[in-house]
Amino acid sequence: MNETETKQANEVMDALESVIDPELGIDIVNLGLIYGVEVEGTQCTITMTLTTMGCPLSDMINNDITQATESVDGVESCDINLVWYPIWDMTKMSRFAKIALGIHG
Repeated sequence: MNETETKQANEVMDALESVIDPELGIDIVNLGLIYGVEVEGTQCTITMTLTTMGCPLSDMINNDITQATESVDGVESCDINLVWYPIWDMTKMSRFAKIALGIHG
């Protein structure tokens, strides 16, 4: 990624903080669900996971992710690369998310 694409990737991460996991009520960035953001030209690829493999809300979250990503200047399309490894667990959550959910440690 060049400097502009790196800046856009950072802006995408910021925009993704507006995408709330409906089950937990915390954004997907602070939950640690986003494993990577890569911008190449006008295309953005988000590598991420979900808290559970059978998450029934994945379509809704995908739409929110696409809208947030495409709101960044210069990004015209979004591919979501859903992965199950590394497996998500609570250690991937930010301190903010842990406090919000009442988890200590």
